[in-house]
Amino acid sequence: MMKHKNPFWTELSLLLKTLPSKPGVYRFLDEQGRIIYIGKAKNLKKRVSSYFTKVHNTGKLKVLVTRIADIKTIIVDNEWEALLLENSMIKEHRPRYNVMLKDDKTYPWIAISKEPFPRIYYTREPDWNNNLIFGPYPSIRYMHTLLDTLFEVFPFRSCKMLSKNSRPCLQYHIKRCAAPCAGLISEEEYQENIDKAIAIIKGKNHAVIKLLKEEMMQFAEAWEFEKAQAIKERIEILETYIGKSVVVNPNITDCDVFTIHKEEELAYINFMRIVEGSIVHSYTLEYHKAIDNSVEELLLMGIVEVEKRSGQLSPEIILPFDPLIETDQFKFTVPQRGDKKKLLELSEKNLKFYILEQKKKAALIDPEKNQKRILETVRKDLGMSNPPIRIECFDNSNTGGAEPVSAMVCFINGKPAKKEYRHFLIKSVEGADDFATMKEVIERRYKRVLEEQLPLPDLIIIDGGKGQLHAAQEVLQELGIDQKVMLIAIAERLEEIYRVGESIPLYINKKSETQRLIQQIRDEVHRFAITHHRKRRAKKSIGSELDQIPGIGPKTKEKLLTHFKSMKRIANAPWEEWVEQIGPSKSLILKKYFENKNNAE
Repeated sequence: MMKHKNPFWTELSLLLKTLPSKPGVYRFLDEQGRIIYIGKAKNLKKRVSSYFTKVHNTGKLKVLVTRIADIKTIIVDNEWEALLLENSMIKEHRPRYNVMLKDDKTYPWIAISKEPFPRIYYTREPDWNNNLIFGPYPSIRYMHTLLDTLFEVFPFRSCKMLSKNSRPCLQYHIKRCAAPCAGLISEEEYQENIDKAIAIIKGKNHAVIKLLKEEMMQFAEAWEFEKAQAIKERIEILETYIGKSVVVNPNITDCDVFTIHKEEELAYINFMRIVEGSIVHSYTLEYHKAIDNSVEELLLMGIVEVEKRSGQLSPEIILPFDPLIETDQFKFTVPQRGDKKKLLELSEKNLKFYILEQKKKAALIDPEKNQKRILETVRKDLGMSNPPIRIECFDNSNTGGAEPVSAMVCFINGKPAKKEYRHFLIKSVEGADDFATMKEVIERRYKRVLEEQLPLPDLIIIDGGKGQLHAAQEVLQELGIDQKVMLIAIAERLEEIYRVGESIPLYINKKSETQRLIQQIRDEVHRFAITHHRKRRAKKSIGSELDQIPGIGPKTKEKLLTHFKSMKRIANAPWEEWVEQIGPSKSLILKKYFENKNNAE
C-alpha cells in the first residue's frame, strides 16, 4: 500500500483487508458521516483498494481519497444488480463526487393516472408515484401527434374530476369521451382501451391493429355494423399514424440503440427504441462531472437510467463498443456492417445534432461564458498555461513578388478586434521570400510592441508551414519574448497545426472548437491581406496608366486617385467633376486622352 495523507488511513487499511471479493456497491463517507461517493464493483476488494494503491491524475480523485473516513459496502449477486443499485443510490443521496444526470424537467412526458377510468395527458413535472410515466419526448410536436392519435382511436376522458351519475358532456357528443361519468362504459372495457393505448405508446401498433380487426369481425358477424364501422375508422387512424413513423427496416423487430460522446466533464448518451421496424422513441441524456468516468461506465449508467424511465429494455441492445459487463437479461450487439450498423450511425447523427443545438443555445444565452469555454478548450488542446485571451495572426500576400504585403489580425476573447488589425508594406525583402518576409514583419511588430509597452498576445498564429514558424521563432528569441507567448503555425494544405520544436503536427480533431477558431482567425487574416493586396495592385495599375498621360503630374495623379479610386470612374465622370478636382486645363488634357483612347479602340 502507498502512504497517504488521509488522516484515517490506519483504520481504513484494516477495513480494506476485510472487504469481500464479491460484486456489490461501495459508499465512501467523510468525517461527518456524509456519503461523498458511491460506486459499483465486480470485485469490491480489488476496486475499493485501487483508490488507495493507484496514482490518480485528476485533482478530483486525489481530494476524494484524502476525505474518505469510512467505507460501507452492499453485496449483490452480479455486476448488473450492482449497477442498478448504484444508480438508485446515487439518485437518492446525490454524492458530491459522483457524476450527475442533468435535470430534464423541461421535457414533456405522457402520464396515465393510476385511478379508475384513468386520464391520459402530458406533463413537464412527472409524478412517478401516482401515474404511469412515458418519455421524455424531446419533440413536443411528436408527443402531441401521438396523444391526438390516442384520443381519436380511443375516447378517453379529459376531465380532471370524475363525477359519477352525471349527464354526458359535450366531449361525449363529439365522440371524444366514452362518458364513464354517466356509466356508458364499464371499467373493464375502459381499462382494455388503456392497455391498448399503452401498447401504442410503446410502439406495438400492429399488435393493437390485430386486436381491433378481431373485434371488428366479431361485431360484423353479430350484425352490429355501426360498431364494426367505428372500429374500422380507428384502424384507419392508426394505420395513418404508423405511415408517418420513421421506418428504418421492417425486418428489424425490437431493439434499443445507445451511442455516447464524452468531452471534458460532459457526457451525452443518445437512446433510440426500434419497435416493428420503426423508431418509436428517442432522446438524449446529459451527465455532468463525468471527468473521472470511462465511456464504458457512463454508457452503462445511461442504459440503467433509460430502463428506469422507459420500462423493460428490448432483448437486444445495439452499442458502439463492448460494455464489459456480463448479464443474462440482454444481448449486447456491436455491429460492424449492415442495417444495425446504420441504426448506430443514425443514433450518432442524432447525438451530434443534439450537442450542436445545446452549444448554440449556450452561445445565445450566455455568449461570454461560451467564449470562455471555447478559449479554455483551446488552452488544453494547445498545452498552454492560460487561455489565449489575445490572439494575433500573420499572413503574407504577393503575386510572384509583385506588391508584397503582410497582414495581422487580432482576436480578443475569441472575437475580432478590428481596430487592432495591421498592414505591413515589405521594405527589406525583394521577390517572393516568405521566410524573410515573415521575419521582417514579426520583428517590426513586436519591436514596436515592446518599445510602446503594448500588450503581448497570448498566442501567435502563423499562416504557413514549419519554415515560416521557425523564422518567426528566431525573431521572438532575439527579442527575448519566446517564453512569454505561444507560437503555432497552421499549414493550409492539410489544415495541420504545428508547435515550435515538434516535427509532427498536433493531434486535434478537425471538427473541434479549437480547430474551428484557429481556422476562422486564419481565414480572416487571409481575407484582410488579400483585400489590401488587391487594392494596392489596382491603385498601382491606375497610377501606371495616368503616368502615360503627358501633362498629368504626380500631384494631379494623387488628386485623381484619392477622389475617383479607379480608372473606370475617372473615364465615366462628367466634365464638371473633373474641373472641380483638377481644374479646366488639366481636365482638357484628360478629355483629349480618353477621346484618342476610344478612337483607337
